[in-house]
Amino acid sequence: MSEINTTYLIVGGGIAGVTCVETLAILHPEKTLVLVTASTLVKNVSNVTFFAKTIVNFDVNETEATSLQKIHPNLKIIYDSLKHLDTEKQKALTDKGVHIQYDVICICTGGIPRLISDSKNSKRVLGIRDTESVKDFQQKLKTGRRMVIVGNGGIASEIVHATSGIEKVWVIRDDYISATFIDPGAAEFFQETFKNENERKNQNTILRRHIYSEEDSLVSLNKNLKSAALGPDWYRKLENIKSDRGVQELEIVYKAEVESVLEDNKNEYPLRVQLTNSQLVECDFLISATGVEPSVNFTWDKVPEKGQDGGLAVNEFQETSIKNVFAAGDVASAAWEHAPHWFQLRLWTQARQMAGMAAKAMHGRITNQEVLQDFCFELFTHCTKLFGYRVILLGKYNGQGLGTDYEILLRTTPNVEYIKFVLKDGKLQGAILIGETDLEEMCENLILDQIDLSPFGDDILNPDIHIDDYFD
Repeated sequence: MSEINTTYLIVGGGIAGVTCVETLAILHPEKTLVLVTASTLVKNVSNVTFFAKTIVNFDVNETEATSLQKIHPNLKIIYDSLKHLDTEKQKALTDKGVHIQYDVICICTGGIPRLISDSKNSKRVLGIRDTESVKDFQQKLKTGRRMVIVGNGGIASEIVHATSGIEKVWVIRDDYISATFIDPGAAEFFQETFKNENERKNQNTILRRHIYSEEDSLVSLNKNLKSAALGPDWYRKLENIKSDRGVQELEIVYKAEVESVLEDNKNEYPLRVQLTNSQLVECDFLISATGVEPSVNFTWDKVPEKGQDGGLAVNEFQETSIKNVFAAGDVASAAWEHAPHWFQLRLWTQARQMAGMAAKAMHGRITNQEVLQDFCFELFTHCTKLFGYRVILLGKYNGQGLGTDYEILLRTTPNVEYIKFVLKDGKLQGAILIGETDLEEMCENLILDQIDLSPFGDDILNPDIHIDDYFD
C-alpha cells in the first residue's frame, strides 16, 4: 500500500481535469500535482479560435495521458479510480489502495449518460458519451438497418445529420427538433436542409419582429437544459460510416418518449421500442442521447452540499461546501448567484471554463493570493455545429428567465443563415446566430454593455445596413 504527498490533486481525465492540469502547469509548475484517471487516454483542447472576448471555438482530442508530463514537470499520473475521500484529513484512497495526501483537490469526474431505465443491461441500447461508445456505435452502424434515436440535443441532432444508409426514427418529447439549443424557427430552418442539402443558393432574406405575450407558446423556455458532453466535432468520425443495407430514411416522432424496450432476437428486428404515443417501433439498436447525470462514484467522510441537479454545489470559485475541495465540469452544479446573461449548461465549453477557474482558485488558496471570478461567467456563450452550419448561442438566447415580456427579432435566409435577437426594454438579452453571420462580436458587446437599441427599430437586422459598424 503506497502513499503519495502532493500539493494539488485532480481526479478525472476529461476536459475539466486536463484543463486544470494545464492551467496549474502555467500558474504553479514548481509544485507537485497528481492526476488520477481511469484511462491512459485523456481529452485535451486544440485549435482554439476566439470569435470575440468570450466566444471560443475549439477541437477536443484524445491523447496519451503521459503527454501532460511534458508541460508539467512535477506531474504524477495514477491510472486508477477514486474510492474514498477523507476531507477532514485531506487524504484520498484509490481502488488499488494508493493513499494520496493533498492540500487542495478538484473533482472532475464528469457525468454519465442518462440511459432509458429498463434498458441498461441491453447491448443494443447505447449511450453516446465517449470515444468507446462512438466506436461501438460505428460497428452497429455498419450492419444496422434501422435505428431509433432518443433525445433532442446536440448529440441526437448530429447523429441524424451525419449518418446515412440506415433508416432513422428520431423520437423527441418536444414539438420541434434540437430544442436544447434552438427555437422552433431555427428548427424549421434546419429541417429545410434535410430537403435541400445540395441546394444552398442565395434566396430572399426574411425579416420579422415578434412581441411575446402571456398567451404565446411558440418558444419553449429551456431553463434546466442539460446536454451530453462529447466534443463539438465528434460526429465527424461517423460521416464515412455507411451501411451496406437499408435505405436512407428519416422519420421524426414528436411529443413522445420511450415507454419500454423489449429485446427479442427471434423477430426480424431484435429490439421493440414502445413509445408513449402507443406507436411501436422495431429496430436493430437504440441511441439514448437524453443528457448526463453528475458522476460521483466514491464515498466521503462527509458529503458536500449538492445542487438541484445532483451535482456538487460550487461557489463562484468552484469550491464546494467543504474547504479545499473544488469541482469542475459536468460533476459540478453552479450554485453561485449568476450574472444576468449566464446560466449553466453541461457542455465542453463550460467544463473548460469551470476548470480554468478552479485551477486559479486552488493556486490562490496555496499562495494566499486574492482571486476574482473569470470574465467568461458574465455571458453564456457556446459555439458548435448543427446540421453542417456554425451555431453560436449567446446570453438568454431562448428567452430563459425573461418571463413573457420580451421581443424577438428574426432575419433568415433559407439554407444560408438564421439570426435571432432576444430584446427586452430595447436592449439585447440573447442571440442565436446560425451560418456565417459575422455578428458575433457585435452581439457580445450589445449584450454586455446593454445599449438601448430602440432608436434603430427593425433596422438592427436589416441586411442592407451594416449595423455592426456602429457597435464593434
